[in-house]
Amino acid sequence: MKTLKTEHLFYIPVMGLGFTIDSPAKVAHLGIDSTISIVDDGLMEKMREYYCNKIDIPFQKISKNVEDFRAKRITEYLNTIDEVVEKKYDDLKKSVTEKYDEFKNYFELLPDRSTIKEKFKSKIKDVQFFDKMKSWVNENISLGSIDVNIMTKLDNANYKKGEQLPIEDNDAHAALRGFANSNLKSSIVFSAGMNNRLYSYIEKFEDFYPDKNFFLKKKIILKVSDYKSALIQGKFLAKKGLWVSEYRIESGVNCGGHTFVSNAAPLGFILEQFRTNKESLIDSVQEVYVDGLKNKNRNSPEKPLDVKITVQGGVATNEEHEFLLNYYKVDAVGWGTPFLSVPEAVSVDDYTLDILLKSEEKDLYLSKISPLGILFNNVRNNSQDLEKQRKIDDGNPGSTCPNQYLQFNTEFTERPICTASKQYLKLKIAQLKTLNLSDEDFNEKYKELTNKACICVGLSVSPLIKNNIDITPLSNGVSICPSPSMAYFTERTSLVDMIKHIYGKKNLVKKEKLHMFIIELQMYLNNFIDEINNTELIGKREKNKFRKTKNSLIKGIEYYKTLFQQFPKELKNFKQLLDLESKLEKITF
Repeated sequence: MKTLKTEHLFYIPVMGLGFTIDSPAKVAHLGIDSTISIVDDGLMEKMREYYCNKIDIPFQKISKNVEDFRAKRITEYLNTIDEVVEKKYDDLKKSVTEKYDEFKNYFELLPDRSTIKEKFKSKIKDVQFFDKMKSWVNENISLGSIDVNIMTKLDNANYKKGEQLPIEDNDAHAALRGFANSNLKSSIVFSAGMNNRLYSYIEKFEDFYPDKNFFLKKKIILKVSDYKSALIQGKFLAKKGLWVSEYRIESGVNCGGHTFVSNAAPLGFILEQFRTNKESLIDSVQEVYVDGLKNKNRNSPEKPLDVKITVQGGVATNEEHEFLLNYYKVDAVGWGTPFLSVPEAVSVDDYTLDILLKSEEKDLYLSKISPLGILFNNVRNNSQDLEKQRKIDDGNPGSTCPNQYLQFNTEFTERPICTASKQYLKLKIAQLKTLNLSDEDFNEKYKELTNKACICVGLSVSPLIKNNIDITPLSNGVSICPSPSMAYFTERTSLVDMIKHIYGKKNLVKKEKLHMFIIELQMYLNNFIDEINNTELIGKREKNKFRKTKNSLIKGIEYYKTLFQQFPKELKNFKQLLDLESKLEKITF
């Protein structure tokens, strides 16, 4: 696959396990980067069959009886998507002469600051250029990257005939191997923190090392929550001769999916650290990288390889997009939740899309449905939660746990099980009955336990439903995890219109919206208050933790007060900022 520097200033990040499972097949030929989750190999196998039939290429099923089936399924799916993209890309290039208006659309979608767009505009003024257009296009237009994502903590051990398999067969290890063995020239995004064993496993794959021209066939992207984490992880990998090509900064709460609120450091405050320390980060990692390559007897570059700093989490307007690009100097901005309203780009079933488009601020909330015990962005009336409630009403709570990706609990069993499973709930409820709790306490505990949802299935089944693919043995309950920005997108939107919105040529947000930084700050503050209120005994340890959180929020508010005063357009958010400051000052513990 041909790879050139992308001209777009946005990308579509991973969403759930299935919502972006085939996004590259929809948008990569137009030069748009997007990310596939490679957690669910069963989903990928079904989607591979779907696409093989669609583009008429042979399909041979990879059963669970095949050795290393998980990695092989992932490899074959990624190679199939690569073929789909290549075919669409070839059709696009053919349209240069056959369907010029269709081809011209490729350039019209690009931002006005795109160098390729400017060159094209200049070239087409020359009548003689049309004879050379085909060769010029081949040399200049670029595909979007088919990136993949692994949650590093989803690295469960696997078993065969009751015997635990080697670490290399753990979920995340096998997924990494599946990507490494694929034909892709793209990036793997590591999210949810550092996994030393997984990072060390990358060393085994040649594509992650630079060739003689210092080209990386496979690149590494780290999703990070702060500067310190980026520096630590970047150096850890560099020591092994592995370069981080992108640091993807994500809001701790205003991002959709699981939320990570431990340090409560607001996004703008974190971005400022990267803005002022980017060169220091790159130089520090480069020094370690050179030594790491030398220790492996490999040639090392005299200058650092390319590094991108990108950001995602809560962006919903062109003004926010431009502010992130121009003030913080990030290379691109991730637009996730808004694309849930774009059927041309993501795979969302009709029922789920309908409730998303009807959702208001009050319908989008932080829930406790995740078996991981981490707060999870949710929308009311999603079909997974409705199905879960029906089972509770029938006196049969819990999931059969068909996918088994979130099996971490060993309270009752030697082998980990999931806290949303029937097996766990049956054991836990039986335990509760022995504790002689009051009816009120028992009912409260029961409600809390049965609130956990099977998000492994819920986050993956939507593309199967949408494409009328057999979902056996899964349920048809869909979980969806948008950020609060979903409330501002109320209609099904075309890909063209969403891109126009991103680049300021159309406005899809019809109602007044607080700045993404203020929304995030509100979420942090509300979570802080909930945490204090739900802590039964506040001792010295808890006070120290709360004090750190409060100080972090105070620093963030002070930073925003200074920041917004520099930009008159942002002063409209100043009152809300002062209100949050006043609310924070009143918090005691």
